[in-house]
Amino acid sequence: MNTKETVSVINELSNKGIERANALGELNLKMAEQVAARQMDAMSLFLEQSVRMMKLATEAKGYSDYYKSQVEMAKEMTERVMTESKTNMEMAGQMRDGYRGWFDAAMADVKESKDVVRNAVTV
Repeated sequence: MNTKETVSVINELSNKGIERANALGELNLKMAEQVAARQMDAMSLFLEQSVRMMKLATEAKGYSDYYKSQVEMAKEMTERVMTESKTNMEMAGQMRDGYRGWFDAAMADVKESKDVVRNAVTV
């Protein structure tokens, strides 16, 4: 193997490594955006509940009415939080699948690169 071929193999392997790193960076960015959006949704939900609680406190006709409204709100909030938790678990599964796909593709590239290097060295 001459120097030109060696440099070509090194360039090819370097480019593949950069492509893998870029793909991981894009995947990380996508996942971070999804997590940030879910966090904003959760904060909006809690802020909405706080506003509702304040409204109930000012509009309640008495303590028993206020207490019943609080219990009802707590029940609704629990149901919504459970729904959101299920959605978050689905998102976590999608994230896992995304990282697994990236990892599998990276491992296939590594195996291919190993073969390229072995062939370059043995020829």
